[in-house]
Amino acid sequence: MKNLDLMECRNKLDVIDKEIVRLFEERMQVCGDVAEYKIETGKAVYDAEREKQKIAAVQDLAHSDFNKEAVKEIFSQLMAVSRRFQYGLLAAHGKVEPIGFREVEELKKEGVRVVFQGVEGAYSHAAVRSFFGSEVEAYHVPEFEDTMKEVEAGRADYAILPIENSTAGFVINNYDLLAKYENYIVGEVYVPVSHMLLGLPDAELSDIKTVYSHPQGLMQCTDYLKEHKEWKQISVLNTAMAAKKVMEEQDRSQAAIASRVAGELYGLKELAQRINNEKCNTTRFIVLAKEPVYRKAASKVSIMFEIPHVSGSLYNILGNFIFNGVNMVMIESRPIPDKTFEYRFFVDFEGNLSDASVKNALTGIRAEASALRILGTC
Repeated sequence: MKNLDLMECRNKLDVIDKEIVRLFEERMQVCGDVAEYKIETGKAVYDAEREKQKIAAVQDLAHSDFNKEAVKEIFSQLMAVSRRFQYGLLAAHGKVEPIGFREVEELKKEGVRVVFQGVEGAYSHAAVRSFFGSEVEAYHVPEFEDTMKEVEAGRADYAILPIENSTAGFVINNYDLLAKYENYIVGEVYVPVSHMLLGLPDAELSDIKTVYSHPQGLMQCTDYLKEHKEWKQISVLNTAMAAKKVMEEQDRSQAAIASRVAGELYGLKELAQRINNEKCNTTRFIVLAKEPVYRKAASKVSIMFEIPHVSGSLYNILGNFIFNGVNMVMIESRPIPDKTFEYRFFVDFEGNLSDASVKNALTGIRAEASALRILGTC
């Protein structure tokens, strides 16, 4: 076999690559003409059946199984780039679907009612006070879902809901609530978590046999609790409720893992301080309202979408962020009820709903996803 010169091969590739770029730019010019036609006629940019036929046709032109698969991938990307180029042209002509949100300078915080889950002294209560101030009218309900119902019914102007903890991760069930109720994220607040072991005023550490807390509270203190394996651990709805339970039952063998504020509120003694594993532990809470508004200074958008259960669909959707230079900061998936092994995705990304790049990315996702919902901004 004749030995090929490496430089000669590279020179040939350079010539071929120049021709590929030339043909690509020629193709994109034709795509621009297609976009102009669609602008005039109102025809949709994305035609899944047409793309499927086109990919099958170009695969037939290839001469090996490997090349057929490679051509499929290349042309899938070519058509994705073409779509995003066309979305940009449509946006430039004002052909963008309204986002359904109204811009406001700032959120109204005076004369409002805010609902949170749990009881006074819970971290959710601390989040309310941190975001709205200590004088705000706030009230509590037993379940996280109840906060969504209160806002949806108009009995509360805002709800505070924990969504993520820096050590325990996402509060998964609350993502399901975002899908179930049409309330909108309008803000967020971060609350440092510092857990205390709280007991009755006359209790000592040696008296404790049972510890109550929220499941994440127990999870966040595993290192300390391992030192007391004889203690029974029982989960309750939130940390402040655990403190209230200890106070009400007046049993010296019981303790709660909760905040210092909860201990002060319910007259409990700090048997141990700052027992959480991570001393920089923080919980992120979202603020929800009934009306779809966004602050002018908002810098993060949250969306939820569903996609066809086919190979490459998530890859193609996420390409809309990359192509428009939008930085995605979080993605989480949840099973779709009544659809076996199908998922909806929750994504947070940087930007504002007034940004052209965000509008273009959302246009592409809306066209290619089975369903899209803008959850709000903060």
